[in-house]
Amino acid sequence: PHAATSTALRAEQRRADSSHPFRYNMHAGSRAAPKFNSSAPVNYVAGLGRGATGFTTRSDIGPARAAPEAEKDLSESNFDKFNGYGESLFSEMPYDEDDEAADLVWSEVDAKMDERRRSRREALIEKSLDKYRAVRPKLQHQFNDLKRDLAHVSSQEWEMLPEPGEHRKHRAAERRNEKFIPTPDTLLEKARMEQEVHTSLDPKQMATGGMETPMSGGATPLTDLKSIGEARGAVLSVKLDQMSDSVSGQTVVDPKGYLTDLNSIKVSTEAEIGDIKKARLLLKSVTQTNPGHGPGWIAAARLEEVAGKLVNARQVIRDGCKACPANEDVWLEAARLQTPENAKAVLAEAVKKIPSSVKIWLQAASLESNITMRRRVLRKALEVVPNSVKLWQAAIDLEPPEDARLMLGRAVECVPHSVDMWLALARLETYQNAKKVLNKARETIPTEPQIWITAAKLEEANGMMELVDRIIERAVRSLALHQVTMEREQWLSEAEHAEKGNAPRTAQAIVRECIALGVEEEDRKRIWMEDADSFVARGCHECARAIYAHALQIFPTKKSVWIRAAQHEKNHGTSDSLDTLLRKAVSYCPHAQVLWLMGAKEKWMAGDVAAARTILTEAFRANPDSEQVWLAAVKLESENDEPERARLLLSKARERAGTERVWLKSIVLERNLGCLDAALGLLTPALRAHPRAWKLHLVKAQIESRMGAHDAARETLAKGLKLCVECVPMWLEAARLEEKQGQVSKARSLLEVGRLKITHAPMLWLEAVRLERRAGNRKAALTLMAKALQQCRSAGVLWAEAIAMEQRAQQKTKSSDALKACDNDPHVILAVSRLFWRDRKEEKCRSWCNRAVTLDPDLGDAWGNYYAFELQHGTVEQQEEVLRRCVAADPHHGQEWTAVSKDVDTLGWKTEQILKRVAANMALGKYQPEALEKASTSIQH
Repeated sequence: PHAATSTALRAEQRRADSSHPFRYNMHAGSRAAPKFNSSAPVNYVAGLGRGATGFTTRSDIGPARAAPEAEKDLSESNFDKFNGYGESLFSEMPYDEDDEAADLVWSEVDAKMDERRRSRREALIEKSLDKYRAVRPKLQHQFNDLKRDLAHVSSQEWEMLPEPGEHRKHRAAERRNEKFIPTPDTLLEKARMEQEVHTSLDPKQMATGGMETPMSGGATPLTDLKSIGEARGAVLSVKLDQMSDSVSGQTVVDPKGYLTDLNSIKVSTEAEIGDIKKARLLLKSVTQTNPGHGPGWIAAARLEEVAGKLVNARQVIRDGCKACPANEDVWLEAARLQTPENAKAVLAEAVKKIPSSVKIWLQAASLESNITMRRRVLRKALEVVPNSVKLWQAAIDLEPPEDARLMLGRAVECVPHSVDMWLALARLETYQNAKKVLNKARETIPTEPQIWITAAKLEEANGMMELVDRIIERAVRSLALHQVTMEREQWLSEAEHAEKGNAPRTAQAIVRECIALGVEEEDRKRIWMEDADSFVARGCHECARAIYAHALQIFPTKKSVWIRAAQHEKNHGTSDSLDTLLRKAVSYCPHAQVLWLMGAKEKWMAGDVAAARTILTEAFRANPDSEQVWLAAVKLESENDEPERARLLLSKARERAGTERVWLKSIVLERNLGCLDAALGLLTPALRAHPRAWKLHLVKAQIESRMGAHDAARETLAKGLKLCVECVPMWLEAARLEEKQGQVSKARSLLEVGRLKITHAPMLWLEAVRLERRAGNRKAALTLMAKALQQCRSAGVLWAEAIAMEQRAQQKTKSSDALKACDNDPHVILAVSRLFWRDRKEEKCRSWCNRAVTLDPDLGDAWGNYYAFELQHGTVEQQEEVLRRCVAADPHHGQEWTAVSKDVDTLGWKTEQILKRVAANMALGKYQPEALEKASTSIQH
């Protein structure tokens, strides 16, 4: 059986070997033995026959490589005539220096192309952003005005502000947080038992005699907090009563102050106590390892002070003084922690250890309450430390002027390089002695400009004006010789200080010497004018006058410089200085007509008509064909009731300078004098010479309408509109003429034709709307206004009329839309101010009225509205201020203003008279003519 089994096993083995080719080779006998050391067959995987799976490593597959790139599409379908192939033809080529240079060139080209329109692109982006922010501003921008007002809030007002939590609806939150649960029966039973009163003896108590505790803690009485609180209050009351004086009734300790002190006691938490202990250990280690380190002792003492242990702090700093006897900060800290009397003793010991410490001497002097003792301490200090400037200053401040002068004489010997000592001594000396002191100071400190400037001020104060310029000139040379470089701005700052110190001649001398320092030749005029404006803004008019004088020496023929200098003299100088400057100006610039006219106007305003005529006569000689000079002479004569002189001048002006304005002034003069036929006679040659002068056509039509020749006026306007089709005033005059004749439909047609001829004409739209309103067609007026606002979105006059047309409830909404469309238009601001006036919001109305006249000072309607408001709600001072500002602005435009100023009945009226009439027309509610008379009288005075 055993042999049979072995035979069967061998047969099974042979079948298995024959079924696998690899295994057959391994058991092929001695003939296959040489193949055991050879390489494995191709695709051989060890263990695959028995079901084992192998794994692959990097050593099996070799180094990693990139995946093959996708094949490029270079077919015609991927080709464009302009851009070429969509694929890169040369991406596989190496990137060399030529490619880098080419990329650099193309990047520069791209940068140049981007730079060409950068400013325009950035402007468009900024404009779009501003438009977006105007509609949707940031939250931080909406409260800018309120944030600026926070700067005026005082600390007391800050303290009075309530806490934020007091304004919330906390009652609802408290109700949500409150929770009610039923009281347990055990608690109720326990409370009942505590209040229970026993009326019988317990058998156990009788047995034990009450000395045996039946339960742990049962014999411990319960704490009655109410009784304890009452007891503490009683004890406090007894203590306060004991501290009082029973005889006089005065208490040694104030009860209120005692309670305040109790409230001020700081109760430290466990965490704070732990931090203090850690810091104490740390600082103790510092002082022990390095006892000569003064800041460590100071920190340790302050820690004890913060912890409330002042005695320990004094002991620590006393040890510090022993360990660091040469450290002045430690001694000063020790004096600070002591009482005033003990501090004196500490500082007395300190000056023995450190006699040269200025801080210790000054602190010792400050502890003395008596001035005599303080002087004694400082003088003793000066004996020890004679070269300390601070000690000298402190000692001199305590002395009277005579003793101070003596001490300053000694001080400049001990501290000769202290400029303040020299200057203080010079101020206390007489004129001659002060000169000697300053000369000695210049020899001692030749590099200090303050000494030279003080010397110049000294000469100016004593009337030696000719020496001031010489001293400043020598100062600049001397400082340059000693290589002292002072910037131009520093010199100008010194000039400003000199003028504010009541030394104008010194300030002018400094400006003349330094104004040209470091300024390029081509930038001189611009920089000097900027400097002059800066000085005027800071109130230094003498410095500005010196700059203008120097600039006029360099640029004597520059008309702009003369004009600016004349304006400065007009605003901040005298009439004589202005007259002198203008005479000098016309001698250098005889053809500058504005200078001649300025001089003539100043003489005329001063009431010297003869001098004004003389100036204009000289101006005629220099400018014989000047239209401005001729018209100024005509205005002078007409304002002074000399019509014949004015006619003669205009006749000569028409011969010499027959301009449109000269003809127009001639015609208007005849019309104002009532000579309508003479005016029409002048219009014929005027229109022949200037056929496209729309003002001549308009004046002719007005004169003909005034004479009753309406058909002739209509024909004149029609002829003028053919020649001047884009003249808005002529379209308006033609429509108004037809409306006066009752031809409303004809006027409507003319305005419609005018709007077709002139696409963007807000006044034509406004007149059309008002025409419909006057005719009683409110719906048509509203429709026209809607179209007008679409056509002229940014026209303030239309928005102002739209606000007035709306019902009262919708006016606020319409005003909000108007402000979004044109925020800085004076007509809109004027309309909004009238809404505030109507609602009696006086402060807001005053603010918006002021804003309107600030935006456009030439708008007379804004001034009339402002003045009428102040007459009703302002004080006399406010009314006079508005009247003065209006006279100074001299407005000429505005619908109400021009209606009054160009009326024939108001010819020759002054600005204040026109303002009163306009204010009466624009007033809301009750008008106050007596206020006008008072204001007018004050202005005349």
